[in-house]
Amino acid sequence: MSLIDVVAQSVGFMGPVFSVSILLPLLIGVNAAGRGAGAAAPLAVLLATVGMLALGWIVSAYARRVKAAGSLYNYVTLGLGRRAGAAAGLMYYAGVLLLGAAIGPLIGGYLHDTLQAEFAIEPLPVWGWQLLLLAGLIAAVYVGVEFSVRSQLVLALVSVGVLLVFFVYLIFKVGDGNSVRAFNPHTSQDGWAGIMFAVLYGVLLFTGFEAAANLAEEAKDPHRHIPKAVMFSVLAAAVFFLLGTYAQVAGFHFDLDAMTKAAGAPLNTLAGGGPGGYGSTTWGRLVELVIFLDMAAVYIGVSVSATRGVLTMARDGWLPRSLASLSSRRGTPSGGTVLVGAVYLAVIAMSGLFPKLLALPGAPSYLAVYSWFSTFGVFCLAAIYLMMAIGAPRGLRGQTSGPVVWVCSVVGVLLTAGALFGSVYKVPAPTVYATYFALGWFVVAVVIAVVVGRRQDQR
Repeated sequence: MSLIDVVAQSVGFMGPVFSVSILLPLLIGVNAAGRGAGAAAPLAVLLATVGMLALGWIVSAYARRVKAAGSLYNYVTLGLGRRAGAAAGLMYYAGVLLLGAAIGPLIGGYLHDTLQAEFAIEPLPVWGWQLLLLAGLIAAVYVGVEFSVRSQLVLALVSVGVLLVFFVYLIFKVGDGNSVRAFNPHTSQDGWAGIMFAVLYGVLLFTGFEAAANLAEEAKDPHRHIPKAVMFSVLAAAVFFLLGTYAQVAGFHFDLDAMTKAAGAPLNTLAGGGPGGYGSTTWGRLVELVIFLDMAAVYIGVSVSATRGVLTMARDGWLPRSLASLSSRRGTPSGGTVLVGAVYLAVIAMSGLFPKLLALPGAPSYLAVYSWFSTFGVFCLAAIYLMMAIGAPRGLRGQTSGPVVWVCSVVGVLLTAGALFGSVYKVPAPTVYATYFALGWFVVAVVIAVVVGRRQDQR
């Protein structure tokens, strides 16, 4: 695969349009803790970018050395040892798997509710859309990685392109109302404390930036293309996130009350033709469409990463060997694809059959399921970023500049440790149980790594 293909994998996993459309309320302070950056949300994103560039540099440095589909699992192994790497891999790919499973109920529910609200039609029930989209996903993953990543590329380019035009238009319409106060810490109602808390949510915007490394074995020139893809993805996403966050904050005239009132769908409010909108019914529907397209790209990107990770972990003996099987016709990870399909189907079934199990007040069941499982997934990914940053000075010793490694390691540790803290601080039930479940899974992963590691040593 070419450089563009592996870039598409990282961008598809991050889902920039999806992220920028749902995370603004969390950044400004509409969250469980009631703290945030307010109108200084763009400053929080800028600070998060600095931290993610440090982590991106570490991933890029490892990618110049390692050619394997396990990405962060292999990197933690180099830095902290084989058993720690195995535990990290089990946690990382469980997080990726359940993050993908969380998107299935959400994207089906989003499509159903949007069609019903905009056109008063209901061709399929929510579960029907969820199953149809899952079938399409499995087909795309099975056909081959080139088809998958190029599908992501097309979906991402269309959705990002439309929103870039809208963001520029929005800033132009604001005119003299534009201001650098978005980057002034005094603009935040909670000062620096609120801004630093918002940085934790800023990290979530970039989750999955390293996904290109999962395709190292299938890239034409992995030692050159993967590092470039990772850093380009972080930089390109940072520009988009900064522009998108600023345009939305400016569109609400830096008014925290106005942003809070539109917290359910701030981007849709700005794009629509109603009160506070700058567009029209057509623009509003176009934005709804591109959000759906980007969600589809995320669905594919996360699933591709999950199948490659399961393949590597099984091949190395940390998961059942049957999961390392490949399709005889396509050469794609058949064992991993079956596991992805089974887990995704189970989560869809749980969402439909047990709607009250993870219920959130006033939220449809598919949104509550997404909130819980995505919290689990993001916590797992942040934990592995932390382990990778801790092990970087050892794992990259003699491979690159020592002082730079230490600086990136310290910045990465501080950023990810803060993100992990933010995932439990004042988070209400049942969402906080996802974090506890992730911690419990990590304990199980450590036990598996120790037991299986001893068996391997005895052979």
